[in-house]
Amino acid sequence: MTDLVTTLVLGGARSGKSAFAESLVSASALTKVYVATATAGDEEMKSRIALHRARRGEGWITIEEPLALVDALTREASRNRVVLVDCLTLWLSNLMFAGRDPEVEARRLTQFLGVAKHPVVFVSNEVGLGLVPETPLGRAFRDAQGRLNQVVAAAVPQVVFMAAGLPLWLKR
Repeated sequence: MTDLVTTLVLGGARSGKSAFAESLVSASALTKVYVATATAGDEEMKSRIALHRARRGEGWITIEEPLALVDALTREASRNRVVLVDCLTLWLSNLMFAGRDPEVEARRLTQFLGVAKHPVVFVSNEVGLGLVPETPLGRAFRDAQGRLNQVVAAAVPQVVFMAAGLPLWLKR
């Protein structure tokens, strides 16, 4: 696929969003860069990360960046590459736990998107479709995730929502 453009892939847990995003990037002739925002804090997360790596296979450059996403994108998306960011939800969680302002970081991200020269595919969770979280932190996270998804969706040319492994194009 030579006409890959910057895309936001949204969905719930196990909706197929990562695999779909990987398929978009894999179809490109550009060098493939995977920016991982997850940290392997426990055995279960280590296992998830290993499964993602195995599914991608060879031919990907992997950058682990839990916080300085815009810096990584500025560096990596400027060299005839396509970058897959998986995922904005973990990035947001990392920002909040580090005491960083998610709105400031979202602004930095959308400013980058306004000048990006090569495509970026973002994966993000749609967390606002379920129950209202019980705790103030849970509600703050859900609200921040919804705002982040909105500003990124407004800044990119394509948005797809994944449900049961099926893509529903929201914006093309």
